Amino acid sequence: MIEIIPAIDLIDGKCVRLSQGDYNAKKIYNEDPLEVAKMFEDAGIHRLHLVDLDGAKAKHIVNQAVLEKIATNTSLTIDFGGGIQSDSDLEIAFNSGASMITGGSIAIKNTELFKDWLKRYGSEKIILGADCKDHSIAVSGWQESTSVDIIPFIDEYKKGGITKVICTDINKDGMLQGPSIDLYKEILSIFPDLYLIASGGVGCFQDIIDLEQAGVPAVILGKAIYEQKVTLKDLSDYNK
Repeated sequence: MIEIIPAIDLIDGKCVRLSQGDYNAKKIYNEDPLEVAKMFEDAGIHRLHLVDLDGAKAKHIVNQAVLEKIATNTSLTIDFGGGIQSDSDLEIAFNSGASMITGGSIAIKNTELFKDWLKRYGSEKIILGADCKDHSIAVSGWQESTSVDIIPFIDEYKKGGITKVICTDINKDGMLQGPSIDLYKEILSIFPDLYLIASGGVGCFQDIIDLEQAGVPAVILGKAIYEQKVTLKDLSDYNK
């Protein structure tokens, strides 16, 4: 059974979604992320992917108050990403209620620090963010592209002890036109024991089933829920 993980993306403390990571293509879905988180919890969801888009752009945590509010007022297990680039950012995230953090930019820009976090906190708490466009890793809220190919990138951290990877195909993100199943199959064929979390492109519940049939362990979805392509009832029924 695939793990379904709803996402809340934050700008100015509000629940938003972007299309293909474009900050100019922002749509506000709810002014109160806690209200959204509680709706997920009521639908039987146990896990939340919370992204600080302001933090990703600013290169340090910005929306920790929202993280703390959701962590304090729900029982959701929160993985938090966006702007975590220093020990102090990491401590802020954990002290504000994150159970796990996702590091993407830091894993490219400061390999030694990210590997140190992995040693200190363990693979249950540190997730690798491997967001890519045409197989190349992108960082800083996808504002910067790199020449790093996703497969050797994952391989390096797999050897360092990473067990969980969130992989977003930026070309698919927010487009509701289906996920990159071929990319995920390729990754899992090379790293069959990886807890791969697919992200981007889910446009209907069948996409989730297709990912499950492809052997993908978990999926993050956001816009599909907010646009009611996948309903809270769908999630509730599936979790039952």
